[in-house]
Amino acid sequence: MPDFPIFAVMTDPRQVYELEHEKPGRLMWKYFLPAFASMMANALYNVVDRIYIGQGVDALALSGLTVVFPLMIVFMAFGMLVGMGSAVRISLALGEKDFNRANRILGNAFFLSLVLGLVLMGAGFLVRDRVLQIFGAGPETIKYASDYFTIILLGTPLATVGFSLNNVIRAEGNPRIAMYSIFISAGLNIILDPIFIFGLDMGVKGAAIATVISHLVLAVWVLLHFRSKRSVTRLTAATFRPDFYIIRHIVSIGFAPFAMNLASSIIWGVMNTKFIRYGGDISIAALGIVNSATMLLVISIISINMAVQPIIGFNYGAGLFCRVKETIMKAIRYATLIAVGGWLICMLAPGVIISIFNTDSAELREAGTLGLRIYCAALPVVGFQIISSNYFQAIGKARLAIFLSMLRQIIILFPLIIILPEFWGASGVWVAIPVSDFAAAVISFILFRREIAKLECDMPVAGRRNPEIAPPPETC
Repeated sequence: MPDFPIFAVMTDPRQVYELEHEKPGRLMWKYFLPAFASMMANALYNVVDRIYIGQGVDALALSGLTVVFPLMIVFMAFGMLVGMGSAVRISLALGEKDFNRANRILGNAFFLSLVLGLVLMGAGFLVRDRVLQIFGAGPETIKYASDYFTIILLGTPLATVGFSLNNVIRAEGNPRIAMYSIFISAGLNIILDPIFIFGLDMGVKGAAIATVISHLVLAVWVLLHFRSKRSVTRLTAATFRPDFYIIRHIVSIGFAPFAMNLASSIIWGVMNTKFIRYGGDISIAALGIVNSATMLLVISIISINMAVQPIIGFNYGAGLFCRVKETIMKAIRYATLIAVGGWLICMLAPGVIISIFNTDSAELREAGTLGLRIYCAALPVVGFQIISSNYFQAIGKARLAIFLSMLRQIIILFPLIIILPEFWGASGVWVAIPVSDFAAAVISFILFRREIAKLECDMPVAGRRNPEIAPPPETC
């Protein structure tokens, strides 16, 4: 499961006081709400498209959208490369009160995101049909996938600019404005989808047009923000000039989340090809439905991650290890409750969930019901796995955090997706997911238990130490 770290500028003394003294549970709720709202709104782009297409067109069209999904993850990966990298660099610059450098980083982030968007658009048109076939488009779904992807490609520069720079808005200390940006964009997509799909009878093309228009609005909104007085950083013609030293440092920081999203895209591409080989187009459509249904659940858990990361990081650095333990254990309990609740719904009412996306195809309903039950079999342990891997990131142990984040998707899941379908067909693809979830959770538990045992007591320290170099003391 991917991690979405928060980078924030903590120059407000009240914020620092809250992190050190406010009850962890209350703090978690305060940080959780904007994180959840932003991520949920962002996720609705793809989910809403699938609901409308599944209900208003047919199962094959839904399969076409699922084929395009890994490619959209690739575009998101490039957005994260620039967004996360520039957010960190701008946070550091603002913390040092170097506003000129922060403005230059913003200008270079805009330049880089625009160039990458144009390159992705051009490359996408050159290899469009071939890459869609590689990612699982069959003879009956290639038209739907191509129609949708062609229009999405036209909006790629808008998407990379909008999503990249929205991270900067959050980094400069305006999380609510960043949240409103996503709300406006996603809300517009929800409104426009039925107009173009049903009202204008444009099918998958209409869904794509609605998405591109919402990306346009997001890009314009973000750029206007950086020209307004509300913004801490300013985008001007002078800052737009590329500085390859700054670009290199943006890329160096943003590479980790970029690599994780790229790996996720590869995994989804392999899953699509296995499903088209062993289960056909209906299996791919079922995968799209299951992914959308579970996405909303996982977002809740990832939002808890985002909420506790600054709380854990601050208190760990201050030597307040009792607060660290209290926060992480509360996060694990909440995430586990969400995961178990989601598991119960998926086990008891899978048909109801599938019917939200499609009611016409009995074959799709049967494949989706079976897939959802298998996919979610290990869901009760997923909450713990996500939270525990994020813990190492929050305390600064980046290598271990990256290992645990890669563990499920690359180290365990990828080989299983290759091997198990050879014996069990399409069911082997489904089975690979809960097996990797459970195995990753076991390994995470062993490492997490060893690490948390070191936090014996609170020991305020003078200044902050580097946790990579100096581990926490085991005694008072």
